Formats: sequence, structure tokens, C-alpha cells
Amino acid sequence: MTSHGFRTAFSRLGPIALLLVVAACVPKLPGSGKPPTLYELTPKSTFSADLPNADWQLVIEVPSAPSSLESNRIMVRETETKISFVKDAAWADRAPSLIQTLLVESFENSGRIIAVGRESVGLRSDFVLKTDLREFQIEQYGQRQVRVRVNVKLVQMPERLIVGSLNSDKVAPAGTTLESAVTAFDVALGKVLKEIVEWTLRAGAARAK
Repeated sequence: MTSHGFRTAFSRLGPIALLLVVAACVPKLPGSGKPPTLYELTPKSTFSADLPNADWQLVIEVPSAPSSLESNRIMVRETETKISFVKDAAWADRAPSLIQTLLVESFENSGRIIAVGRESVGLRSDFVLKTDLREFQIEQYGQRQVRVRVNVKLVQMPERLIVGSLNSDKVAPAGTTLESAVTAFDVALGKVLKEIVEWTLRAGAARAK
């Protein structure tokens, strides 16, 4: 059909029919059609002054996690046995990858270790930090709070000898809004990051001797 033919055809359509034709040409977003608001958390930057210097290299693995945390959705534990997810909001990355990135940055911010990186960068490591993300949620039952729990194991290479393990479990009041809950995530996770960094540096220094 020529351009004149298209103009003639459209001129015969009523306003409502024309609106339906135009709407059919616009791609629809999945779900509600509204893109989620993305949230990020921050690495830890303040540590104890008496931390030892580490002249060894550390690789941090991506945390293992239950399927409920293997995404970028913000989890809510409504009861001890019921979970849901915050609508129209998400983390900027999958929760395990988010934790891995913040751990690497927190170790770097300590200024006490010669080299630290993700396992994917191919760093030759003296130690590997194996991590397990076990809790990362808003808790609605009882006192409304955020809970972050990460279990770590420090493994000496190449023997793959477990030097020690740490279970870091921290909470922070979540407030009544999503913004206050995200702030609580940052507070609770900051405490976890600090504890993991300081424990790892001390455990690695003791083993390196």
C-alpha cells in the first residue's frame, strides 16, 4: 500500500479505533509495567586500629544461599514459616553477588591486606573465604527488624585446610517504611562486614605465623 493509501485508511478510522491501533504498537512491560526502584548498600570503611597487616592474598567466593535469596528481590519474613517479597523494589544486584562485592570492597577499605578479589578474577590466593548467606530479610513478626546472617570459613591454600569459621548474625530496627528498612539493612550488614573482615585478618595472621 502506498503512503497515500495508509493516510486514506487511517483517516477512515474513528478516534477510539485509532487509539487502539497506536496502543497495540507500544511494547508492554512485564508485571505491573512499572520498573522497580533499585537499592544499593555500602561497604564498611571503619575498623579497629589494632588490625594486623596481611602480606597474603585472599579470594572471596560468591556466597551460597537458599533459593529465596538467590535473586535481587527484597525478602520479607512475615512469620517464622511464611515469606514474601517487597513489590516494585529490588536490590541493584542478586543478594549473593551484592554481598561478595561489599566484602571485597570492605577488605580493600581496611588497608591491611596486600590483595583481595573475587574468585572469577583468577587471583592466586593464599586463603579462600567461603561464604554462606543464611539470613537477609525484613522480619515482620515480633519487633520489626532487619536480620543479616553470614557464615564464613577461612580455607588455607593449596592444602584446602579450614583454618576456622565464623557465624555473624546482626539485626537493626527496620522502622515503618521501605527507606528505613534499607537503612537498617545497611547498618546490620555493616556490622557483619566489619566482623568478617576483622576476624579473617586476625585468623589469617595467626595461621601465617
